[in-house]
Amino acid sequence: MFLVALLPGPALCYNAVLAYIWFYRHRARDASCGPMSTAIAINPRHAAHDEPRHVEQASRLRAIIAALDSSGLRPSLVELPVRAATDAQLRAVHRERMVELVRWSANRASSWIDHDTYTTPATWDAATMAAGTAITVVDAVVGGSVRNAFALVRPPGHHATPGASMGFCLFNNIAVAARHALDGLGVGRVAIVDYDVHHGNGTQDIFFADDRVLFCSTHASPLYPGTGAEREIGTGPGHGTTLNLPLPHGVGDAGFARVFDELIVPAIRRYRPDLILVSAGYDGHWADPLGPLTLSVAGYTALTARLVALAEDVCNGRIALVLEGGYNLKALAACVMASLHVLCRREPGPDPFGPSGEPEPDVSALIARLQHGHPLLAV
Repeated sequence: MFLVALLPGPALCYNAVLAYIWFYRHRARDASCGPMSTAIAINPRHAAHDEPRHVEQASRLRAIIAALDSSGLRPSLVELPVRAATDAQLRAVHRERMVELVRWSANRASSWIDHDTYTTPATWDAATMAAGTAITVVDAVVGGSVRNAFALVRPPGHHATPGASMGFCLFNNIAVAARHALDGLGVGRVAIVDYDVHHGNGTQDIFFADDRVLFCSTHASPLYPGTGAEREIGTGPGHGTTLNLPLPHGVGDAGFARVFDELIVPAIRRYRPDLILVSAGYDGHWADPLGPLTLSVAGYTALTARLVALAEDVCNGRIALVLEGGYNLKALAACVMASLHVLCRREPGPDPFGPSGEPEPDVSALIARLQHGHPLLAV
């Protein structure tokens, strides 16, 4: 019953109540995941893209797979076969010169595209397969063969811009998949929710002028890469389809519950997407070595439950998660497993880490500014 415990104040927010009721009702009805199941797709080429001295290393996905194998949940999931993204699919969001730079760099023994984004001779296969894994889960969810899905990928993607790999990211996996949904599958509108601790600057740049994509990002501020200000709301046809929530350091379960219930959920309801995608970064967990936020495993699970319930309401349940950050291996694995349990309508069980125990800053001023100033929220 941790969803209730996470909510701020003596009264439950309306959207949180709906998420709570939805989760436990569907857990009872679909305890075995059912014929319309939850799918996973795992990047099979990730492991050789590895720099053990770097926080973004192969042990991240290995830890998730080990937790999945020991959980007993894996037999209940549909495992999707994966193919690499094509050059055309990559170039639908990235410039040719950038794609070729990654290809060239991956032909070297080892190389660095920038100060924190490395390549190895296996990087081209790993990066194209990561983007292809994201496409795979979108194909399955939009096609109706599964109810929802999680793409377990690395390298991550949300910092990769139209013209540059950066921030551990080679290609923007979720953006490639979203563009494929729009241009290849006939989806009319996509909402992307990014709850990584870092702003998804690449995803924002790719869709900043595109009104077919609503991009919502919660992120710590100030923090790398320094983008994601409230005033960044889109341009041209995309004016009003970017929603940034830069959060002060220390925000955790209670603050996230408020910004989701009072900002993100209402914005998505008004936008009415046909598909929800989630840049699922778990480096906002309080134990993460890179992030200054204080989310718990239970807090992340509550956010995922809100989004799954929202998808049921606005887009026939069509939602897919794509892994981004998370660098404490045990916390990362616990967060992913809890999110998979929510997707599969199963109770996640107790939070193995518990709450941070730290006081949170107030997010009321941020909420008030966006409620009165953002085109999707102002009345």
